[in-house]
Amino acid sequence: MDIRQLRYFIAIAEEGSLSAASHRLRVAQPSLSQHVIKIEQELGVTLITRSPRGVALTPSGEILLRHAREICQSMSVCQEMVKKSGSVLEGSVAFGLPSSISMVLSVPLAETVRHALPKVKFRAVEAMSGFIREWLLDETIDLGFLYDFDDARLFEARELMQEDLYFFAAADNWPIARPVGQPVTLAEIAGLELILPSQHHGMRRTIEKYASTRGLTLNVCVEMDALAQIKELVARGSGFTILAAAAAHDRVERGDLVSSPIIEPTITRTVYLVRKLTRPQTFVSREVERITLDVINELVGRGIWKATQKADGR
Repeated sequence: MDIRQLRYFIAIAEEGSLSAASHRLRVAQPSLSQHVIKIEQELGVTLITRSPRGVALTPSGEILLRHAREICQSMSVCQEMVKKSGSVLEGSVAFGLPSSISMVLSVPLAETVRHALPKVKFRAVEAMSGFIREWLLDETIDLGFLYDFDDARLFEARELMQEDLYFFAAADNWPIARPVGQPVTLAEIAGLELILPSQHHGMRRTIEKYASTRGLTLNVCVEMDALAQIKELVARGSGFTILAAAAAHDRVERGDLVSSPIIEPTITRTVYLVRKLTRPQTFVSREVERITLDVINELVGRGIWKATQKADGR
């Protein structure tokens, strides 16, 4: 088999008939038929069945189609990388970011990519982790951040850092006897009126898991799956919340919110940079990933993103 035969086979499978594939490829129908016969003879299996309605793939044909698509896509990526290696990079990259990460990373990352790769179209998509996972699977996005990753069968994941979650309150509504900035226990804040994401949100499940280990029940007065609105409600004194420090960096800088670390237990989550395992990485995507790591290093180094990075710093 060669790459041309695989492309012919993909067209036949997608069109569902030899005549339609012939029209699409501008290759004579008998020639296409001969290519399929040669592949079948080489592999010793039947790949398609013919009927008055067209052609249908056999189970062996389905397997070949799946791998043929991956091979042809890899070839296209290879050609792109070689062509772009000695010239200005062009292309597009879509990046999925959970709200708490987008808050601190999306703007400096977009600015840096625009400066370093002026002909690259960068798209940042903010969403909950569940949506990001699905978009990675259906290849709507190229890269994404996920927390507490556990699916190595489908994704390639790079562990970047660990984040501690903090307790937040309005600057004029601090409910704990100790000063702001001193550690507070989860037991001390569990009974306060908390504003948290719903159970569909990964961070809420993480917080509930830690509370359960201590036999605590959280007093959640409002569920809000929107980071900006959670911070606004807390800043107005309507309740309290638990967030990663980076997620509320802007409101802390403005003086609207204050925070303290949480202990007994410390609530920690791991941040992973993820891409689909079977999707070949383009040269442009690889460059954006490299820039992303550089920007993260700078944000962590400046204390804007409070996190503990992996030992290699990358």
